Amino acid sequence: MMVGLACSIATPAHAQNDKMVPVAVPDQPNAIVLGTGKLPGNAAPESWHRQYEKLFARNVTVATLTPFLPDPAKANGTAVVVAPGGGFRTLSMENEGWDVARALADRGVAAFVLKYRLVPTPESMPAFEKSMAEMFAGVASAPRPPMTMESAVPQLAPQIADSRAAFALIRKRAGEWHVNPDRIGMVGFSAGAMLTLVTALAGEDAKPAFIGTIYGPLAAVKVPADAPPIFVALAADDPLFAGKGMDLIESWTAAKRPAEFHLYEQGGHGFGMYPKETTSTGWFDAFVKWMGMHGMLKPAQ
Repeated sequence: MMVGLACSIATPAHAQNDKMVPVAVPDQPNAIVLGTGKLPGNAAPESWHRQYEKLFARNVTVATLTPFLPDPAKANGTAVVVAPGGGFRTLSMENEGWDVARALADRGVAAFVLKYRLVPTPESMPAFEKSMAEMFAGVASAPRPPMTMESAVPQLAPQIADSRAAFALIRKRAGEWHVNPDRIGMVGFSAGAMLTLVTALAGEDAKPAFIGTIYGPLAAVKVPADAPPIFVALAADDPLFAGKGMDLIESWTAAKRPAEFHLYEQGGHGFGMYPKETTSTGWFDAFVKWMGMHGMLKPAQ
């Protein structure tokens, strides 16, 4: 699948504890099944592993949405769908999902972690590790041309359906969750950044109010007149997406739509919420401040 190579696995630049260790599927009592069906063609059960001291999920065939709601005293009415990365083969559920959602909730924002359906991978850990190594070797030896939005959308049909269902559910339960239906945004990481982008541009009724793409692709896209404000963060030493131009930003500004771009000197790929000594760790505070600049942190009327 081209998408899995274009938005490759979100792996931190540091390499400690990089061994994948299988773990039991954790309890997820607040996860809500989105009703987009079970992804066909994968008989392997959903499984989880620990890597880089954080939890990852794979072989996800049933999409869920997990709310992280702020203290009512802090709630401002804004919501964000959080899309972890993982090359559409795994999901970095902790570093790029739960940790981000908890931090947003602490700022008064209702956050919802989207566990979207994934490309099937081998059930056994050794076979999975071998498949990932082969995928990366293929990327390194034969780089593929940038993916176009036209080619991405059909390949991501199940994931886009999951994303649309997430927005629909949040709007349906907006009163219960104290969310303004017009102030629901989305932030994604690596593959999740691609999903965030296609949700904004081809997600039909999803219509996020704002989006953030963190270490995602910067290829040019066709930007509609009503495209949402975009926040983009990338490290200059990202081995996947740095040094390939900044066409995404130029596409947005050429369409006269709001765009903010942070290019950090260091950070690699997959820095997420990991504590690092690089300035890339400042992306979250910058993202929240940017949301505030757009009025998203003011209490909803």
